[in-house]
Amino acid sequence: MASQEPEGAVAARFADLAGKTAIVTGSARGIGLGIATFLGRQGMRIMLAGRAEEPGDEVAQALRRQGIDCEWLGGDLALMDRAKAVFDRAVERFSRIDVLVNNAANLRSLSILDLNEQAFHETCERNIRLFYNMSYIVVPHMIASGGGAIVNVSSVGGLRAHQGAAGYDAAKGAMNALTRSMAIDLAKHNIRVNAIAPGATNSHPEWAASEHGRRHHAEKTALIPLGRMGNVEDMAAAAAFLASAAASYITGQILYVDGGLTAQLSPPGLRV
Repeated sequence: MASQEPEGAVAARFADLAGKTAIVTGSARGIGLGIATFLGRQGMRIMLAGRAEEPGDEVAQALRRQGIDCEWLGGDLALMDRAKAVFDRAVERFSRIDVLVNNAANLRSLSILDLNEQAFHETCERNIRLFYNMSYIVVPHMIASGGGAIVNVSSVGGLRAHQGAAGYDAAKGAMNALTRSMAIDLAKHNIRVNAIAPGATNSHPEWAASEHGRRHHAEKTALIPLGRMGNVEDMAAAAAFLASAAASYITGQILYVDGGLTAQLSPPGLRV
């Protein structure tokens, strides 16, 4: 949880989110934790969800010390019954769900040459199910409640290919397509569906401080027009914006939070 603010501080930018409830998947670390923290600081109540082996209880305790009302439940969200269990716990604890952030993902990298049937299931099909299952369960509740907002966490890989990440990029491309389809289908129910697409992000500061991490970050930074890596707060602020009333006329959009990476045709320094 990268922040310079003292424990217990709440930095609110989107006042309309206060008192509302969000489910944030994949929220035990990285971008998901950053989003959960940022939304909590807007006064939202947060249902944290992620893999059972992740330290979710410790994360929830740390957020509560910051004054954030939250609950944790671990499980494999690629299984419909576990996604349903997260939803049921959230409704039992907070009564309603206003925002769903689909962040959980399997980040395994494999080239198309290594993408056998099992690997395809793990990297592509599972990633699709991770956001499909939660959306499928939450949407009827949002319809009955009069509306809501869904924010999917995609990737620049849904638009431009990463080398050696065929399954992951395919899943993010599918997420982008489903984001648009869901937005059209659910607009009449006052449910907005958008996605953020993070670029290179310093979501693991400990690794970034290592020799390999510093070299990796320097190589990536050289390709980014704004001249720096993104951080979890950049991604969290974008997600909160799309969840808030400030984005009330925005739906079906993919917001690239990448420092200009996908906007450029040529790497920096290479002239046409």
